[in-house]
Amino acid sequence: MSSASKKLKLYTGSRKTARATASVCPGVGRVRVNGFLLEALPNELSREIIMAPLRLAGDSRYKVNIDVDVKGGGYVGQAEASAMAVAKALVGYFKSSDLKKRIVEYDEHLISGDARQSEPKKFGGPGARRREQKSYR
Repeated sequence: MSSASKKLKLYTGSRKTARATASVCPGVGRVRVNGFLLEALPNELSREIIMAPLRLAGDSRYKVNIDVDVKGGGYVGQAEASAMAVAKALVGYFKSSDLKKRIVEYDEHLISGDARQSEPKKFGGPGARRREQKSYR
């Protein structure tokens, strides 16, 4: 069965410069991130971040397969963008206000997003806020 024959709904999540897109279809609970099974991801922190909305979904997570494509950013930004896309996908697929409430109570940014960005570097110093010191002696 090709993915073109299935009616797929896409859900997006973003964090800093990472962008994730999740597609949901009926299945057995398989979650893939960029083609890798979630359980096979080498970074344990990323795996735990992405698993959070799945744990909150309970047994209903075993009724769907979720494929996530993520690009840009670092590994934590990608994990948080993926978690947001997975949370939105679960809420959108099951249309459950109880599930949405549980996810928002756990972390409101899993549904609404987190708009914080790193501040750009400015002139006169090595970073965004730090400046070269002056000595008057």
